[in-house]
Amino acid sequence: MKKIFLLPAVAVLIVGGAYLLADNDRYEESDFVRKYSLSNVKKVPMNAQEKLYINECGSCHMAYQKEFLPKRSWNKMLNTLEDHFGVDATLEPEDKKTLSKYLIGANSKYLDRHITKMKRSIRTKDTPLRISDTPYFKKEHRGIPAKFIKQKEVKSIANCNACHTKAQKGDYGERSIFIPNYGRWDD
Repeated sequence: MKKIFLLPAVAVLIVGGAYLLADNDRYEESDFVRKYSLSNVKKVPMNAQEKLYINECGSCHMAYQKEFLPKRSWNKMLNTLEDHFGVDATLEPEDKKTLSKYLIGANSKYLDRHITKMKRSIRTKDTPLRISDTPYFKKEHRGIPAKFIKQKEVKSIANCNACHTKAQKGDYGERSIFIPNYGRWDD
């Protein structure tokens, strides 16, 4: 008699588990994600390469997680620093070499699903220099009214930390979005 009930129970567990994993919205809200979110990951000490990246690049804008763009994009960016979006960001040769090792290196510490989806949305023949030019970024930000972006507290779609309160930690989940002069964003 017990075997008769065991088989349907196992089937329900398998189908239910597959449903939760397939439904991104339900998955994002799951206990698993809350338990293993980036805010709970132990801090990995910064190495000298990452410190240089944050000091050099982060002095003018947010030091974006390197995982957002493919290695070919970082390589192109490092080789065109004399005109970095209208600014001469030329580096000393040794600093450029160090940043190249960091940005093009294989190590990765950010596991946020938004970062992964962003990188996967880039076609292999494309070499974007702006994260805001990637298909996933455009898709995720398409519904945001221009007035929220143009306001002085945000200024640019590239100013991630203006609305993503945990962007520096690599967390771009909806729970940490707070648009200045609007409030929580939940699509």
